[in-house]
Amino acid sequence: MNQDSLKRQAAEAAVALVESGMVVGLGTGSTAAFAIDGLIRRVREERLDIVAIPTSERSDAQARQGGIRLTDFAAHHRVDLTIDGADEIALGSLDLVKGLGGALLREKIVAAASSRLVIIADASKLVERLGSTVRVPVEVVPFGWQTTLDRIGALGGNPVLRPDKAGEPFRTDGGNLILDCAFGPLADAGAMEQALSNTIGVVETGLFIGMAASAMVATADGVRRLDRM
Repeated sequence: MNQDSLKRQAAEAAVALVESGMVVGLGTGSTAAFAIDGLIRRVREERLDIVAIPTSERSDAQARQGGIRLTDFAAHHRVDLTIDGADEIALGSLDLVKGLGGALLREKIVAAASSRLVIIADASKLVERLGSTVRVPVEVVPFGWQTTLDRIGALGGNPVLRPDKAGEPFRTDGGNLILDCAFGPLADAGAMEQALSNTIGVVETGLFIGMAASAMVATADGVRRLDRM
């Protein structure tokens, strides 16, 4: 079974949790896109009555084109359920690394406003310690980003500026830059999240600590549901 099939299975398991009347947070990335497809299908075939808040311009466009009604935080201050992917999931705690798709700030805003955050992924995303397989994205303001890079470097992050496909600095939907940081396996991801958040010039980090309620993880043997311990 290929990775896309696994992602779709995990997405479908999470989409089944959505009920009419909900405000739903729409994640960003390849796995979240499968969840949005699943919601579009339920809206069309089952007349599922939901409104949604997307975490990126990409997710916004996909949902609009599929007929999902969108809303915002001016109309709804709380989200009932958010479905999103992750780049790493820590076993047990369900702490996350997110943001390789560049939407970490909006993803964290929506996650923080959610009564429940459900993560969808294949089993390759499970790790014992965050930072084991991917760099940790950190969103920073453009002004003085070089000095922010130096401060993060002093924390041991070995940060590099993320380029876009044209080789120019990658810009988030909010116009900020991303520094991708190679900390290696983090013994205390929560402490690192605090240290990064307290660093001048940092807008947000890709460390999502204590936010996910559960994860739908697709394996060759089916979808496993993991709940935060």
